[in-house]
Amino acid sequence: MTLTTVIEMDDGARLRTWTAGSAVPERCPVVMVHGGPGVPDYLAPVAGIIDDLCLVHRYDQRGTGGSAWEGEHTIARHVRDLASLLDAWGHDRAVLLGHSFGTNLTGYFLLAHPARVAGLVQVAGPFLEPWREADRAAQRARRTDEQQARLDELDAIGARTDAEEIEYLTLSWFTDHADRTRAWEWALASARTLRPVNYTMNAQLNAAAKADPLASHVDELRECLPPGAVIIGGAGDSRPADALRRLGTRLGREVVIVPDAGHFPWLEARDQFGTVLRAAVERQTRRAG
Repeated sequence: MTLTTVIEMDDGARLRTWTAGSAVPERCPVVMVHGGPGVPDYLAPVAGIIDDLCLVHRYDQRGTGGSAWEGEHTIARHVRDLASLLDAWGHDRAVLLGHSFGTNLTGYFLLAHPARVAGLVQVAGPFLEPWREADRAAQRARRTDEQQARLDELDAIGARTDAEEIEYLTLSWFTDHADRTRAWEWALASARTLRPVNYTMNAQLNAAAKADPLASHVDELRECLPPGAVIIGGAGDSRPADALRRLGTRLGREVVIVPDAGHFPWLEARDQFGTVLRAAVERQTRRAG
């Protein structure tokens, strides 16, 4: 059973949240932080892999999905939201599970509130520079010339129709998947369900992350990492797995690369990903508790 609630932040913003699983005295809860930035939560399938182990929370970040809000998006504001959610749920500490850009947010939260992070699982990120050029090259190789031309054409349109936006997002996202036979199907499903994309939020948070990259805080992160923190990536992600390995080496933490998986490893390698994820959550929630 999943409980949906709305929690008010200190500035009046109201964030939609979900809670599944049961509170277990000897285990800390898990809080999931989705990526984007600018799309609502999509981590319900991941929560379903671990919600028999502990309490699992998810939420729509402000400005997305059921958390309608307009204003300037900053890393500090989103870090404050996560701290406020922990307070509202009654948790002094939690194991954070971030995906994609959510791994960056969990990293910034760790820097700001190390005592509140009992464990850390980061999936498909954060990537240590340089990686963007390799990512762009891999994405381009997965598109035909016709698909790339159509993507460029749609990108130039100032106000796309719903049909055009779905096509644009599908062309943008299907390169995330290693399984080329199902990549379009998965990207199309996401394009249909994760709209509307908050492009302003996307631009503002990406710019903020570039202005103050996590890579510049590696020494600080290494000092405050909780025991057992792990990075999980997909060998078939367009973003290079080596960028995860290099970060893991610098942080002195475990990195697990799942074969035959892309940016969303629970889609292409659910069993392998699930085994790795459950082991990490069991280890970190118990240790924290």
